[in-house]
Amino acid sequence: MQESGEIRFYLFDTIQLKAGERMNIQIPGDVGDLLNRLDANGFEAYAVGGCVRDSLLGLSPHDWDIATSALPEETERVFADRRVLETGLKHGTVTVLCGKIPVEVTTFRVDGAYSDGRHPDGVRFTESLKEDLSRRDFTVNAMAYRPETGLVDCFGGLNDLESRTIRCVGNPDLRYREDGLRILRAMRFASVLSFSLERETAESAVRNKALIDRIAAERIREEFVRLLCGPSAADILRKYRDIIAQFIPEIKPSFGFDQHNPHHSYDVWEHILSCVDAVEAEPVLRLTMFFHDIGKPYCFSQSPDGTGHFYGHPAKSAELTEQILTRLRFDKKTAGMVLALVRSHDLPLSPEERCLRKRLNRLGEKNLRLLLQVEEADAKSKSLLSNEYLETLRQVPGALDRVLEEGQCFRLSSLAVNGNDLIDAGIPKGDSVGKALAILLDAVVDGKCGNTKQELLEYIRKKGGTGWTSS
Repeated sequence: MQESGEIRFYLFDTIQLKAGERMNIQIPGDVGDLLNRLDANGFEAYAVGGCVRDSLLGLSPHDWDIATSALPEETERVFADRRVLETGLKHGTVTVLCGKIPVEVTTFRVDGAYSDGRHPDGVRFTESLKEDLSRRDFTVNAMAYRPETGLVDCFGGLNDLESRTIRCVGNPDLRYREDGLRILRAMRFASVLSFSLERETAESAVRNKALIDRIAAERIREEFVRLLCGPSAADILRKYRDIIAQFIPEIKPSFGFDQHNPHHSYDVWEHILSCVDAVEAEPVLRLTMFFHDIGKPYCFSQSPDGTGHFYGHPAKSAELTEQILTRLRFDKKTAGMVLALVRSHDLPLSPEERCLRKRLNRLGEKNLRLLLQVEEADAKSKSLLSNEYLETLRQVPGALDRVLEEGQCFRLSSLAVNGNDLIDAGIPKGDSVGKALAILLDAVVDGKCGNTKQELLEYIRKKGGTGWTSS
C-alpha cells in the first residue's frame, strides 16, 4: 500500500490500469510545446487534473491545464510571442492560446482561507508540486503528468481510478467547507464516470449538504444537469436524494410516496428514477423525466376502493417545475421545452392522423418527437398494464412521418386561405379574420374540412350566422 503523501512516479507514457489493458497519455502537440518551452527555461511544468484523469480512462480531454513552478510574470515572459490572457492573475493563472486551444497555466500554489465557501481569499505560491496537488478536490483530479517524468500521484488517484472511486484529497469535511460545490461535483463525477463515492467522502457530503445553499444557482444548475445526463444518474440520485432535496425541496414528498395504483409498480420517486434511466441522456429529456411527476403527491386522492388518483398532476408538476427552473436560472429556451413536455406528458398519442395533427398543432414537430420519447420512457417505468400503450407508441413515428411527408395541414401557415381571402369573401377586417382562421384550422385538423381554398371558403360561409360574413 502507498503511504499517505508518498509521491509515486510512473515512467513513460503508458499506465497499467487493468491486466492486459494499457492506456496512453497523448498530449496534443501544442500543449507539449508549452511544457517543453517551460522546461527549457528552467521551470517544472506538468499537465494536471481532469486531462490526466480522462487520458488514463481512455477519454478525450475537453481541456488541458498546466501547473508550473514559473510565476505568472515568468510564464508571460516565456510565452511573449504568443497571445497570453491574464484570466486569473490573482490566483496565479494565465491562459496561453495555442491556435484554437486555450491552455490555463497556473503557478504551483497553496490556497488560503475560503471565507465565501467557494473561492480562496488568496493564494501562496510554492515550488512544491505536491503542495499544489494537495489542495485539489478529489484524488482522481490530483495527478500530474509530463512525458519526461511520467505520472506523479501523491494521493492514490490511480488506485481510485482502478477501483472506480471518488475520494476527497485529505479531510472531506475540510474540502467541502472550502467549496460546497464539490459536493455536487463528487456526485456528478460518480454519475458521469459510473464511479462510487468513497464512504467518508459520501458521509461528509450528506453531512455538509447545507453548504450548497451558499452556491450560485447557475453553478448548481450546471452540475445538476451534467449529473442527470450521466449513465449512472438514477443510482446517484437514489443514494443522495437528500442532497438533491437541499436545492430542490419540492421533490421531497415524492420519496417513498405509494401510488396505490395497479398501473404503477413503483412509488413516485422510484418511478421518476426509472424514467430518468429509460430516456436518452439529453438535458431536456432527462430534466422532463425528473420533473414530470413531481406534482403527484400534491394531487393525490383515493377512490372508495383505495385506488390512487392524481388528477391535474401534469399542470401541478409544470407549476412546480417552472418555479424550480426559474430559481436555478435556466435559459428560456430550455425551460420552455421542458415545461411544454411536462404539461403534455399525459396526452394520449396514437398513429391516427387526426390525433397527430392536433398534437403537431399544439406542440410542433420537435416537441412532439420529444414527447414520444417521454411517454415511451414513462410507459416502460409503469406496470405490465402499460405494454399495450407501448405498442401503440411504437406505431407513432411512422405515422408521423407520413403526415409530414404528405404536407398535411396543422398550422395556420399551411392553410389554403389567408386573411385577404377571407376579407374578399366578406368577413370584416379585424379580430373576425383571426377568429375565422382559427375555426378553419381547427376544422382541417379535426378532419371536418379539406384544405382547399374552395372547401375552406364554403365552410366559413356556412358559419354566416355568426355575423362574420356579409351576404
